Amino acid sequence: MGSILCEHCAAACCRYVAIPLDKPENARDYSDMRWYLMHENISVFLEDGDWYIQFQTRCKNLASDNRCKAYETRPHICREYEAGECDYSGGNHGYDEYFTHAKQVDAYYEKKTGKKLPLPDGVPKRRRSKSGKKKTA
Repeated sequence: MGSILCEHCAAACCRYVAIPLDKPENARDYSDMRWYLMHENISVFLEDGDWYIQFQTRCKNLASDNRCKAYETRPHICREYEAGECDYSGGNHGYDEYFTHAKQVDAYYEKKTGKKLPLPDGVPKRRRSKSGKKKTA
């Protein structure tokens, strides 16, 4: 690696958006989290006690050389980003938990509560018919 970290920048920080989430407090909150994760390019993580939803999406101002095309007019969040926070150099992002699939939320909920995450009320379970095809109960 050269003396200037930015020379090797892969622009990892310009390829996602992470938004704070309220701490999940009940089964409904965990069910909502499962729904988020059923969408492509979405993850949820817990870092230093704070929950976030993360959207894997590339910044429109990222040039092919990983430089910012809007550097002079970039938003405050970009200006406040410090080299010590760089995703390229960090490796371990300090996640306490990281979820990419709904089943991970199920397992986490069961570990935390000792119970399986309940199905939402009023939603019929799917069962197999005698022919082996799924049908609604």
